[in-house]
Amino acid sequence: MQNPSPATTDAEIAKLIERHLNLEGPLLPILHALQSAFGHVPARAIPLLAEALNITKAEVHGVMSFYHDFREVPAGRHVVRICRAEACQAVGADALADATLAELGIAWHGTTPNGAVTIEPVYCLGLCACGPAAMVDDRVVGRVDRAHMTALMKEAGA
Repeated sequence: MQNPSPATTDAEIAKLIERHLNLEGPLLPILHALQSAFGHVPARAIPLLAEALNITKAEVHGVMSFYHDFREVPAGRHVVRICRAEACQAVGADALADATLAELGIAWHGTTPNGAVTIEPVYCLGLCACGPAAMVDDRVVGRVDRAHMTALMKEAGA
């Protein structure tokens, strides 16, 4: 993923969209390509994408909001996901999440002021026997308590 650029132009977005129009069902591949290129799906891409695919802006927004990985704003350098599933809740995930968000001074989907960490909820990481579970970027971590989470946040630069 590139660092997001405020200088992203409509021409750059249109060129990226054009490269994927020949695919069957191109909406998801185009959204993934936009996010990969810019770190998020720029708001100005929505009308361009809708026009190119002959669908409404609402349809594009509906797909983006259904798939939680699409971002309207860039994420921090590290994305930390805290499991919100019942098995993790039963062993303290809610308290862990509340403490982490409070310690960082952000809400769900928020990014620390220094841009280091974005915190997101996730609904099962498949580590149910080792909860509470979290994922730091692509690394899954089990049995996370407050001290472990604090260490993970320090490691991520928060």
